[in-house]
Amino acid sequence: MNQARLSDHAYAGIVEIIKSKELEVGARLPSEARLAEMFGVSRAIVREALVRLASDGITEARRGAGSFVKSRPSDRLAAFMPMSELPTTLGSYEVRFVLEAEACRLAATRRTSMEMAHVEEGMEMLRQALLSNAPAHAEDMELHRRIAAATGNPAFLVTFDALWSDVEKIMRAGVDISRSRPPEVIATMLREHEVIVDAIRAQDAEGAALAMRWHLWEGRRRLMP
Repeated sequence: MNQARLSDHAYAGIVEIIKSKELEVGARLPSEARLAEMFGVSRAIVREALVRLASDGITEARRGAGSFVKSRPSDRLAAFMPMSELPTTLGSYEVRFVLEAEACRLAATRRTSMEMAHVEEGMEMLRQALLSNAPAHAEDMELHRRIAAATGNPAFLVTFDALWSDVEKIMRAGVDISRSRPPEVIATMLREHEVIVDAIRAQDAEGAALAMRWHLWEGRRRLMP
């Protein structure tokens, strides 16, 4: 097993410890040495996994004290992906922060009136789906694809489609988890998309990029309880 796979193994194992032992937010994780012993890997591998977990908002390191639980993945996530896939699936956010924020920036600068109408149509389809009992993930994906297409650079769409499998799982889970919560959560999700589209319409490149980064950040946070 290569180092990346070992890191994924440790990442998933730490998430399983958090879930199986029902560790609450603020609880201290076992030491790096203990985790390395439990998973049969080196401390360097455990450290790499903890850095990725911290990046995904699940743990946080405190100097001289160790790592602590920052947020717990929603129990509903298991319906959409096994925990062994969580590191790869959440890892797609790192790519999307770069890819989709820049796509928004360029779409705001380059979009034609026809492309803007296409994006607005996608926004309306998503609005109708989110406000109904429909799954809504297909409409969510379609709006993001239309924004990528509005860059005028086909490579953005090719790259986004390469992430399709992981992004689809996230969007399915995100809508399902959000619908299990108070109605304002779906309203917030809808508003995040509207802010992105509004910025592209106004040709506000920086505002569009910032709105997309905020939406992705909040979307990742919604996967936690």
